[in-house]
Order: sequence, then C-alpha cells, then structure tokens
Amino acid sequence: MTARRVSITLVTVVALAGLAAAQPKHTPPKTDKEKIANAMSAAPKAVAQDAKIMDIDEKGGMKVLREGKGTFTCMPDNPTTPGNDPMCLDKAGMEWAHAWMTKAAPPAGVGFGYMLMGGSDASNDDPYATKPAAGKKWVDTGAHVMVLNPGPMADAYPKSADDPKKPYVMWPGTPYQHLMIPVK
Repeated sequence: MTARRVSITLVTVVALAGLAAAQPKHTPPKTDKEKIANAMSAAPKAVAQDAKIMDIDEKGGMKVLREGKGTFTCMPDNPTTPGNDPMCLDKAGMEWAHAWMTKAAPPAGVGFGYMLMGGSDASNDDPYATKPAAGKKWVDTGAHVMVLNPGPMADAYPKSADDPKKPYVMWPGTPYQHLMIPVK
C-alpha cells in the first residue's frame, strides 16, 4: 500500500470515528416527571393520556408513577439498553410481560403493545440476554407495535430480525415469542 493510500485511509477512519462520536447519545429519563413523559411517548396520545404509568425499580419490582383510568399501562425507557424504548401494554400484554419477567408460562390470550419510540434488544432469540452475543449487534427496531402470544399467526412471519423494517417474530420458539410490526 502506498503512503498516499495509507494517509487517505487514516483520514477516512478518523473522519468516520468523529461522525460516530458526534451522534447524540440517548439519556434515559431520571426523574418521575421525565419517566412519565417518556413512558407516554410509547403510544398514541389518546392511549397514553389515560394510561397507568409504572416503572421497574432496581430490584425488579414495579412502582406506580401515575394512576390511570385506561386499559393500557406504560413504562419508561429501559436504561440498560442503548436505545430509547418505552412501551405501553394492554392488560393481557402486562400479564404476558409479568410472565416473561418472572420466567413463568404466559397466560392464554393475545396481548397488544406499542413501542412508538422503537426498541433495542440484546437478542432476537434469547428473551433473557442482557447484551448481544459475541460478534452480534443490538436488535434495533424502529417504531412498532407488538402482538403478544400470537399463536399460529406467528408461523407466517420470519423468525429473524435480519430486516427489522418488516414484520418478524421476536424470541421465536420460546413461550414469549411475539410479532414485531413496524409502523413507520
């Protein structure tokens, strides 16, 4: 390689590194007020304005930030992921999420959820992964809705997140498989 080619390559690498460093980083909400606003951003205003808002504490317990009168419960961003990923789930969706978090069998019935800010998951295959496997990246899905406990409906969709701009099944073959349906 010529000195000129090495020089151009180094300049390109430095420029790309500078662009990457200039990208805004997501800062998870800290105060209850910030968490409520963040949680509400997960769903359409008509759903979020009446939703119960809950947060998960450091021990995995649920804390009510705001009571609601609607059928949805919204939760703020998960600070352990790189993206902004608040969600709003209906009653069946909350029961499904509780089963997932406690490693219990999901209840019967289809649940529905909004993640209009998108989501970041460590794995499309392992519901309990906390970081991507070696050589893998975070699964970043833009704004989407979820069908939880989809049953045989999931059979018609891809079982990988190779193209998260199209519908796919997350956590296929596990009791927690669900449809991810992009909306933008």
